[in-house]
Amino acid sequence: MLKAQRHSYIMEKLRAEQKVVTTDLAIDLDLSEDTVRRDLNELDRKKLLKKVYGGALLIKERPSHTYNVYISAEEKKEKIVKKALSLLHDDQVIIMSGGTTNLVFAKFIPEHLRLTIYTYSLPIAMQLSQYPNIELILIGGKMQKSAMVTIGIDVIQVLSKIQADICFIGASSINVKQGLTEVGYEVSVVKKAMIASSDKVVSMFTSNKLNTKMPHGVCELQELDTIVTELDPDDDRLEKYRKTGIKIL
Repeated sequence: MLKAQRHSYIMEKLRAEQKVVTTDLAIDLDLSEDTVRRDLNELDRKKLLKKVYGGALLIKERPSHTYNVYISAEEKKEKIVKKALSLLHDDQVIIMSGGTTNLVFAKFIPEHLRLTIYTYSLPIAMQLSQYPNIELILIGGKMQKSAMVTIGIDVIQVLSKIQADICFIGASSINVKQGLTEVGYEVSVVKKAMIASSDKVVSMFTSNKLNTKMPHGVCELQELDTIVTELDPDDDRLEKYRKTGIKIL
């Protein structure tokens, strides 16, 4: 795994769990503890985390507004979601996971569309609440404060009773062999329930997620109907995915 991928994994785990332990990271990443310590020291120098004995803590910054979510690579994500808009039509029942790509997607949904949308993401629900033609259902449960999404058995129970036409699911990592994988176990379980309750599954993500993996499986690639990236569908980086027969936008 490249250093940038290790750092991404560490930061994702920190945001999910608020702290990381050096020995656990070494096992997860199949690395020596010395390598993990060097990574943590580098991230500490960049003020992305606080290095402590035996691991590291998340540096918590209070945003200027409760729902002021930082969106990285926003131009790429706008390109992605504009492609995915072609999958929407009136009277669909939709489930949306959390994540900043889905948040950007929520901002671009045409106001005239009549949709029913379930989500367990508070920022996405706040965005969708501005649409008069969308029937919005925020799924309640235990709040994972770092990502502002609900998790736990209450969310799973609601999802199990939904019969959705399509779900839009974020991706922390994706590869041909393991499919979608997640940094956090509880989020992976919620996403599995999303998929089980939907006729079609669409995953939108930036191309830096390609050919990477996290510890917790979500689904095999064959369970996805469509993937959407900022790349041209004929890009060489997508060749292995095209060979599986999955639809690529």
